[in-house]
Amino acid sequence: MTQTREGLTSGEVAERVARGEVNDVPPRSSRSAADIVRANVFTRFNAIIGVLFLIILVVGPVQDGLFGFVIIANTGIGIVQELRAKRTLDNLAVIGEARPRVRRDGRSVEVPTAQLVLGDLIELRPGDKCVVDGEVLEADSLEVDESLLTGEAEPVLKRPGDPLMSGSFVVAGSGAFTATKVGREAYAAQLTEEASRFTLVHSELRGGISELLKYITWMMVPAAVGLILSQLVVEDHHVDEAVRRMVAGIVPMVPEGLVLLTSVAFAIGVIRLGRKHCLVQELPAIEGLARVNVVCLDKTGTLTEGGMDVSEVRPLNGADEARVAQVLRAFGAAEPHPNASLQAIIEAYPPTPDGAGRWQATRTLPFSSARKYSGAAFAEPDGGRSAWLLGAPDVLLGEGDPVLGDVDRLDRQGLRVLLLARAADGDRDLQDEGAADAARPVALVVLEQRLRPDAAETLGYFAEQNVRAKVISGDNAVSVGAVAAKLGLPGAERSIDARELPAPQQERARQVADGTVFGRVTPQQKREMVGALQSSGHTVAMTGDGVNDVLALKDADIGVCMGSGSEAAKAVAQIVLLDNSFATLPSVVGEGRRVIGNIERVATLFLTKTVYSVLLALLVVCWQVPYPFLPRHLTLLSSLTIGIPAFFLALAPNRERARPHFVRRVLHYALPCGLIAGTATFATYLLARHHYSGPGSLTAETSAATLTLFLIAMWVLAIVARPYTWWRVGLVLAMGAGFLAVLVLPPLQHFFALKPAGILLPWTAVAVAAVAGVLLEVAWRLAAGKLSA
Repeated sequence: MTQTREGLTSGEVAERVARGEVNDVPPRSSRSAADIVRANVFTRFNAIIGVLFLIILVVGPVQDGLFGFVIIANTGIGIVQELRAKRTLDNLAVIGEARPRVRRDGRSVEVPTAQLVLGDLIELRPGDKCVVDGEVLEADSLEVDESLLTGEAEPVLKRPGDPLMSGSFVVAGSGAFTATKVGREAYAAQLTEEASRFTLVHSELRGGISELLKYITWMMVPAAVGLILSQLVVEDHHVDEAVRRMVAGIVPMVPEGLVLLTSVAFAIGVIRLGRKHCLVQELPAIEGLARVNVVCLDKTGTLTEGGMDVSEVRPLNGADEARVAQVLRAFGAAEPHPNASLQAIIEAYPPTPDGAGRWQATRTLPFSSARKYSGAAFAEPDGGRSAWLLGAPDVLLGEGDPVLGDVDRLDRQGLRVLLLARAADGDRDLQDEGAADAARPVALVVLEQRLRPDAAETLGYFAEQNVRAKVISGDNAVSVGAVAAKLGLPGAERSIDARELPAPQQERARQVADGTVFGRVTPQQKREMVGALQSSGHTVAMTGDGVNDVLALKDADIGVCMGSGSEAAKAVAQIVLLDNSFATLPSVVGEGRRVIGNIERVATLFLTKTVYSVLLALLVVCWQVPYPFLPRHLTLLSSLTIGIPAFFLALAPNRERARPHFVRRVLHYALPCGLIAGTATFATYLLARHHYSGPGSLTAETSAATLTLFLIAMWVLAIVARPYTWWRVGLVLAMGAGFLAVLVLPPLQHFFALKPAGILLPWTAVAVAAVAGVLLEVAWRLAAGKLSA
């Protein structure tokens, strides 16, 4: 395929579009709307409840099938939540997608990624993502990071004719390449789909609930068989009545409201964070960040704003200040894509109308994070030639150089220092290692970084929440430590140069765990540090916005990127702060803690019901008595003591840090509570069977058992609702008033088939519930002590 440096013509583009040679990439979100609907409808939970609901519709009456409407609510919320997230991601993909610059008809224009065609000539600048495969046509010190493809962190120097893989990122230099593979043939299509799609990644919360549902499903089968035989054969009930009683025993075993509330909590969490301009690309990320105990922060763009200011220029060795200013002005004019440091120099020394005093750049060496300096060679106005380097003093100066003392003092003040040095031989290739070794220092350029106004408050929040913050930066360690100290980060005064970290992995991991501020960290070292912390049992979040943060962002448990970050960083992060505000992170942590803490709290209510339902079913089969409840009774109890209060409790503030072992923790509370509730309820039921006789006795027996179970379930609710606030006390009282209304209002008595008879048994039911309440308090305290030990 032939290719000119002017790119394709409009006619050639149209021909390729007609042939289908266009970059038709897969959608950003992983599932279509149909897939989302299908995944939310066909679930284990819906299958269980749906079958039982259909059975009740057949045998009637409809009030015994009220539990079935939970399917509609749970499925609807799940679908709406995922479609909303999909729409948000798709909109972001349109707004924030890479818009590569291509040459067409001899002009450089920006086009959407989806409009690239085979043979397009695509320009590259630092930070750009290669969105299609191609072959390099032009290269000016072009360095590409292929770490996401090969795992190698070292930038690869690209020359004309070299292949360029989609999914790689430009870290230095500039150039242009010809698109040789587009659409689904390009590796970028697979990478983008994998990196930025909407997925439900591993969540201990979701996984724990799924595991519980799996065990409950296995318990339901023998319980259902035992109940139907007991009611149909032993008690000689009519088939419809036996089926209703069997369904009544099975339905409460399923914590249907817990599944619903988890969906609600996640959905509301995402909506709340969306209002704060925080995009959660993977829903369980808010849960993951709540479990984080170490946050690794990149200094630039996170603690500091992108811009800097030149505060001072110090000539060295008698250098002429005017000449230094000329060199810096020429340096800025020579770089078409300046980084933040060079941009500050350009603002301080703007190019003159006569083209920087007629200094002509003959060669340039763009800044590289691996090299730590940039360079430029000039033809000066007087006909002379010179080559200059601008970068890190500790890299360009030899060990022990007296200038490093001044640099160290400036670093300790939180200032950023660059060294302007003249290469000994103006004709030497700037990329030669000897160019830096033989450089002669000319001036120190002192830059002052702009601190984010919200950084100190955010670091203080993490300290209060026992989350350790570690600053990991590619800048000088002392300078980074000074910035962190200004923000009040504990331990910032003991900064560590990453180049001095020990080679043995175990010793390195120990120093990484103990340290707070690290400087001169390479992209590969950032990744290794995250891995070292994870191997020590920490849950690690990594924040960053640059290409050099991509590896660490992808390997961290939670990757957080600024909205203004590079396409590379946004592609791999689970959370994107669209307003570039570091202060949004506490909101994300708080939202995750609210979701996890409250779901764990209300899960105790639901699983207590599961435990006492299983126990009641077993006791009914063993004692060969009628099952005491109809589905409507347990729907009423579940609504008043679990469903309605759990909804409000699940949305309440909760700042407690998430703890592991969700299932084990919940069962420690639910098992004893459920056993006490089931035993006490069955005891009241047996007493009622001996007390009542004649027509209507089963309704009276059911009413007594229901009263006991309601009072015990209310006691569990009162325990779970602690610590009390005015609205929590009001919530508990309102639920009690609702049940009282059912007992005293004739229409509700008839609808729910509840009517206490006499005085002795109702008060006996209250007494049994009181004894059970004391046992609940003892069991709760024992479980809390065992879990905190």
